[in-house]
Amino acid sequence: MAALQPYDDRDGWIWLDGKLVPWREANVHILTHALHYASSVFEGQRAYGGKIFKLSEHSARLRRSAELLGMELPWSVEQLDAACIETLEANGLTDAYMRPVAWRGSEQMGVSAQATKPHVAIACWTWGKYFDPALAEKGIRLDIAPWRRPAPYTAPTESKASGLYMICTLSKHYAENRGYNDALMLDWRGQVAEATGANTFFVRDGALHTPTPDCFLNGITRRTVMDLARRRGIEVIERAIWPEELETFEQMFITGSAAEVTFVGSAGPWNFEVGDLSRQLAKDYDDLVNGRIPNRD
Repeated sequence: MAALQPYDDRDGWIWLDGKLVPWREANVHILTHALHYASSVFEGQRAYGGKIFKLSEHSARLRRSAELLGMELPWSVEQLDAACIETLEANGLTDAYMRPVAWRGSEQMGVSAQATKPHVAIACWTWGKYFDPALAEKGIRLDIAPWRRPAPYTAPTESKASGLYMICTLSKHYAENRGYNDALMLDWRGQVAEATGANTFFVRDGALHTPTPDCFLNGITRRTVMDLARRRGIEVIERAIWPEELETFEQMFITGSAAEVTFVGSAGPWNFEVGDLSRQLAKDYDDLVNGRIPNRD
């Protein structure tokens, strides 16, 4: 396996608090509040052909995520959009993954963060498919995660907050150590929730079923795929899904800005086919983000 290139030692530019700085100089202090108390939110978005897909939706969600953590970002959606475009152009990229991130700084240490200032950075880099394409073509294998998505009254589950991803990392490591590609997470009730970084969809009798996002992120890619399905007249059903139902579904796939539309071959003991409906929606999504069919912003 080729050595991974560290993310702190690369050429390029990162937008940091209003200006572009050389990649290796985009640093924060070791006593930054976010490092100790997870007071950070982020976005994951992709650019295709020089255009960042659903950019304003991502910028708006970044601001909303920060608000849910009690942070008021001093940059508007329009300013964040412009900063993302500036960062993409400065790095000379047209097809890229982008990571805007906002966090509380080092002005105060301790659980309280009233005196800290919010900071924002935006980085982008070339990042191909989230899962190996050959593997994804036949469907990835999901383990069942030992960790569950928390109840909405225990954490700000509508926020794309870094702290909520700790259990995702633990679950993904658990799955990978057991020979799987990712993990399917249940929620605190035992209902099907999502994968570690992507939403879940199931197909039965020509209809699309997806869990109601009442304790996990209602993904932008998720909503996009639901819209694409409805354009084709496919019935989309949002509802509670229990694990024992998985044996009744014919197909499964996951969606996310990084994962895009990825087919699932199995989840725990349940197996799925990579069927025509899943393939059609994957193609529709690829056509949409690459400008081959019109967007509906």
